[in-house]
This record gives sequence, C-alpha cells and structure tokens, in this order.
Amino acid sequence: MERAAGARLSPGVSKWDLRQKVWDYMEANNLADFPRPVHHRIPNFKGSFLMNHLVQKWEVFGKAREVKVDPDKPLEGVRLAVLQPSAHAVCSVTLGQTQFSQTRLPHRAGKTLLVPTPRLRTGLFNRIVPPPGAAKDTLRKCATSQGVRDYSVPVGLDANVHVDLVVVGSVAVSEKGWRIGKGEGFADMEYGMMVSMGAVREDTVVVTAVHDCQVVDIPEALLGDHDLTVDYILTPTRVIRTGCRRPQPQGILWPKVSHKTLEKIPILRSLRCREERAGKDVTLQGERTDVPAVVEAATGAMDARPKNLAWPEEPGLCQASPRGESVSASSDRLRGLSTLFVGNIPPATRVSELKAALRERQATPVQLTWQGAQHRAFLRYGDKATAEAATLALQGLSLHGCVLRVEAAKAQRHKTASGQCRADQRSSPVLRAATD
Repeated sequence: MERAAGARLSPGVSKWDLRQKVWDYMEANNLADFPRPVHHRIPNFKGSFLMNHLVQKWEVFGKAREVKVDPDKPLEGVRLAVLQPSAHAVCSVTLGQTQFSQTRLPHRAGKTLLVPTPRLRTGLFNRIVPPPGAAKDTLRKCATSQGVRDYSVPVGLDANVHVDLVVVGSVAVSEKGWRIGKGEGFADMEYGMMVSMGAVREDTVVVTAVHDCQVVDIPEALLGDHDLTVDYILTPTRVIRTGCRRPQPQGILWPKVSHKTLEKIPILRSLRCREERAGKDVTLQGERTDVPAVVEAATGAMDARPKNLAWPEEPGLCQASPRGESVSASSDRLRGLSTLFVGNIPPATRVSELKAALRERQATPVQLTWQGAQHRAFLRYGDKATAEAATLALQGLSLHGCVLRVEAAKAQRHKTASGQCRADQRSSPVLRAATD
C-alpha cells in the first residue's frame, strides 16, 4: 500500500508538515485529478468517483437515511450514491479485514442528501432535491457543485434533521481515526453546529474517503478538543474501522472563534445569539483580553508596499515589516520580555502556515510581525508568563522539515538571522503572506 509518510517524522512535526508531505507526495506521483495542484485543497485523488460503487455495497451506508456529505470534489461519487435510485445491491465483497454480508440492502429513496454551503456563507446545509424521475445524467449533475446550487433547498438551525452518516474530506487520516483537513476548520465547525442543533447523536457515524497514500501516522498530541475524528476510512482498496473512542466536538467552542470569523458566517452569528439566550457562555476569542481585530500584511519581492489581508481565524495584530526595515528597528518596536523571536523559517513558508502551527500548539500571540524575506518573525504576548509558556510549547516546532529557533527577542536584538534553512532556496524568491 502506498503511504506518503514513508519517512520518519520528526518529534516537532506539525499538522502543516503532514499536509505538505501528503500534498507533495500526491503531486510527485500524479495521484490526483483536477483540480491541480492539490496543495491547500482536499485532494481529488484518482479513483475517487469509483467510491460511488464501493459505498453502495457498504452495510453502514445501506442503513443510513440522512447523509451529510461535504462539497469537496473527491466526494462527488459518494453524493451520487446517496441520490441514486437503485433499490437494492447484492454484496459479496471483502476489502482488507472488512467483509460485506451477502444480503440485499435497500438504499434508495428515503435517503436525504445534505451538503454544507461552501464556507458556510449562506447557511449551514442544503438539502439536495432532484427533479421527479430524474435520469442518471441529472442525478450526476445534482452531485456536483453546480447541482448543489441548482437543486437544493436551504436547511436552517431549527430544521428537524437527524443525520445518520457524516462524510468528510481529509488531507490526511490515521488508522486510529485522527483526521487532518486543509486547515480552515469548516468540517469541525459544521459538526459542532450540528451538535448544537441536535442533528447528530452518539451513534452518528463519521467517515472519510481518501487515497491509500493519505492514510498516515498522526500524533494524537496534534489534536485539539475541536477536531473531528472518524469511525471509518474508505480507500479504493479497503475499508478501515478505526475503533476511535476520542470524544467528538460537543458543540461550538466559542473561545476559538474570532470576531472576523463570526462576521463572515451569518449562520454562526444566529447560533451564538440562540445559545446566548439559552444562558451559555459565548465569549469569543480574545474578548476577555480586549485584543484588537486581526490585520495581516503581505510583503513580496515584487511589491515594495505591504498588502493588508484579514486573518479570520485568530485575534491579535499581525504586521509585516516593510522591506529594508532593520532588525533593530523591528526589535525596538517589539522589545520586552513578552516578545519572542522565531528564526530559521524556511524559504517559501507562508505566514498562514506559521499561524496554523501556533494555533495547534496553543501559542497564539497578541501580535505577529512577519519578516518572511529575512526568514524570521516576532511574536508578542501580553505578559512574561504567557511568553515563557509559549516558548516551551514551541520548542521543537518544525516547518517544511526545518526546526524553528524560538527564544526571547531581547537576546536576538544584536544578532543576525543565521543558521537558516536554505534548502531549495531560489534567487529572488517571492515570499507570500496569505490566509489559508
């Protein structure tokens, strides 16, 4: 079986390291179809549409009546399987250690397909309603992103929905059920919202469909309370029952939600208002410390003026120093025991990757100053104790195989940024700071 994680993982491996490893492997071995490249996507692995036939022969799928399937391209075949009208299937298939019983399994009409709205911009779900007597070609269109727009009915928070099966896309997943998405957190958030509206129960099954190479070893230490895990993994060659007993998210974790995120997702604002009326604590990220809104800047070799971009996932300020600003000038602005220096940042690293790594290690700063062209960044924390805790949390952190140097900025004021990882460094690199 192909596995992207053939190489030994370093002790400080992050989610971004694992994503990059899988994306690079799939690109190098031509294991994905359109859209390409697969980086920063849920990969549309080769053979993904054939999961349509596999899932129809799966007993768990046969018993499900309401199925929520993410809108990712590699899950198009699974969405079609939910919609297809064939009434029965005879199963006599063995994949790996999973044997399908030789029984006739009803799995037609009566199944409801729910698809989240892209990036939750206009609501939570769409219920896909094909035209009466729809032909195969029409059903196939209904399973596409265009079909979701053309043949759907919105489903609100008050809808009487009881989801039996949740199908999510993944970048990487382990046989223990630990899952890593593309880093935007929508699958985790959607599940938390379904918990809040009573749409999922303890017996709701969570499954992901991936290529065999996407099944890798994932340290449990990388998982947070908000991370969704899976009960089954479907690949083109086998079905893996993970036996995962880690608790699923028990609703929205409001302290992890920023004001920027709330502004972008109306359905999340509605849910927050409802839970606030119910007397729940809906304090958002940074509210207790009165942290200002996030602003991120991008500095590139082709543009002398930094561009400001939003970082919706986190509070605090993130500023990129204009080109030519001296290390001492930046340090003077951020000096103090509450500021950390991060060095040895490899070329072509994006600021979003560093932010994701900081979130994963629960070391999000109040302010991040990005100096990607100099392979360094400065992290400012509210007090000395928080900065010291962050220093410990970030020890051993690596990006793209390079272990970052993290220490108090005061000790770095008169040092040059040395010992940097220069592998694959190109002349005149354009280092972009961009959101996920």
